[in-house]
Amino acid sequence: MLKKYFLNNKKRNFSTASIWIKGGSNVDSIGKKGINKILSSLLTRGCEGFNNFTLSEYIESYGAELNQEVFEDGISISIKSLNEHFSKLFPLLDLIISKPTLLEIEFQKVKKSSINFIKKDKENPFNICFENWRRIVYLNHPYAFNTNGNKNDVSKITYEDVLLEFKNFKSRDKYLISNNLEVNGLSIEKFKKKPLEEKSRTINQDLSLNNRFDFNNNDSNQTIIMMGNQTCSRKSSEYLPLKVLESYLSYGMSAALFKLFREKHGITYDLGVYYPIRSGNAPFLIYLSVSNKKALFAFELLSTLWKNLLFNPLNDAEIFLAKEKLKGSFLLGNQSLDEILQRKIQLISYGISPISELDLNLKIEEISSLDILKLTKKYFSKPFLSISGNKKICLEISNMWKKNF
Repeated sequence: MLKKYFLNNKKRNFSTASIWIKGGSNVDSIGKKGINKILSSLLTRGCEGFNNFTLSEYIESYGAELNQEVFEDGISISIKSLNEHFSKLFPLLDLIISKPTLLEIEFQKVKKSSINFIKKDKENPFNICFENWRRIVYLNHPYAFNTNGNKNDVSKITYEDVLLEFKNFKSRDKYLISNNLEVNGLSIEKFKKKPLEEKSRTINQDLSLNNRFDFNNNDSNQTIIMMGNQTCSRKSSEYLPLKVLESYLSYGMSAALFKLFREKHGITYDLGVYYPIRSGNAPFLIYLSVSNKKALFAFELLSTLWKNLLFNPLNDAEIFLAKEKLKGSFLLGNQSLDEILQRKIQLISYGISPISELDLNLKIEEISSLDILKLTKKYFSKPFLSISGNKKICLEISNMWKKNF
């Protein structure tokens, strides 16, 4: 049975509904990485009563939006329109999910588009560096792979493979959320549920230096450095302390990374922290991009910062500011209804009950510097490093890496 949730919100002149289907790229079969990305795109290219063009024209005639996206842990499909048109458009979600046309000619278009996107991704050294990083961190775990898959797998995916994946798709848990209470009276099919088949969950347990480092050679004047490790799931009590650490490192111009790399030394093109929400062990990494001339110095700074996080707790002023910025980021995330709905339905699918702003702030206030220090020692004592740059520079950084970590 489809689970429905509603957001008690101030009256708006538009309505939106989003369905989260549990299981995204993490349920891609071995040898078929990217199949759920193809399926998700194919679902929105025609359903009962509509071909690709008429579906698009019908939605656009009401000034509405239909969006789909594949994540590591699920697939999101949403529709948004003015209130007066919503009752005409909302039933499309049911048709898209339960009665898509899944035409072979559309499959060929989607497959070609996926391959082209993967090729384009490979042109960006930043993407290559990140793919290498998560491959060594997660090994054969589903999080080791891009949601788009890889060219070799996607090129071998057949139309019959996608039809078979759709059979699996129909049995997955589905969650609906909307700001429109009338959704409860609108028709949408009820889905039977059965436990989602679990794929291999192997995590890299080999923490030797050689298996925690990788690099790729590029001919640009840019060196990209990514360092970090897998951490905890969103369900863990460790999630919020790590969010405070993320805030301290990367939120705004008062962030530790900005002050060290840009304000004090002015040496980075791009820098920040990547710490997404995941139902399993989420990645936490610091990334930065510098000129080749400054690469060794940048890594030296990063190593010093990293060791400081491992051995010295944040002082009172640092943790106070980090907490305030984190609270502010949550408030900012509540300005967009689409973001609110997406976040809530994703958390619900993970088995997490969304909490009030007051309770969230109280939990943040309880976090101490020692809580964060405990987690840095737990997760970051043996970090993983990926570099993209000149081969000579990468090897020099590798030598520094071996001495420091």
